[in-house]
Amino acid sequence: MAVCIAKLVVFSLLFMSTVFVSANSHTFARSLLPREIGLKEEKLSHLHFYFHDIVSGPNPTAVRVAEAKMTNTSATGFGAVVMIDDLLTEGPDMSSKEVGRAQGIYALASQNDVGLLMVQNYVFTEGKYNGSTLSVLGRNAVLSGVRELAIVGGSGLFRFARGYARAKTHTFDLKTGDACVEYDVYVFHY
Repeated sequence: MAVCIAKLVVFSLLFMSTVFVSANSHTFARSLLPREIGLKEEKLSHLHFYFHDIVSGPNPTAVRVAEAKMTNTSATGFGAVVMIDDLLTEGPDMSSKEVGRAQGIYALASQNDVGLLMVQNYVFTEGKYNGSTLSVLGRNAVLSGVRELAIVGGSGLFRFARGYARAKTHTFDLKTGDACVEYDVYVFHY
């Protein structure tokens, strides 16, 4: 009987030590200081560029990929989903220096006004930001003078990004539907 109790105690101790070691060796999450992963001081950057949304012609950069049955009879285009790969330039002319692309989706998400749900990445191709991205999510009430969209993340030099983008229509062609939008982006990042 004493041998059985001793074996039970040894087994219990081994089992408990295994549980404690396992609990400590497989951590789901832990706290870090930014410098532990090489992050330096956070900074605030301002970017200014123009977004060219071309829906007309032989090479559109914005293409409708889905719509609801009622989209074409809706005064606001409600239900349309558009995939974009829009040019970002330094100036308002499409021939000005390219600084990146806006890639993603916008959907006409309002029945009462022209309100877009925008989900996109600004993919930069110029200067020190080449290869870095900013992720944008927000509502764009296109008939408002100035609209504000959230910057919800980024990559490359924009890791841990957060901030906002202010959009202002520069030109809109009623005949073609093509638009040029001026963007001022303010972003905190490391």
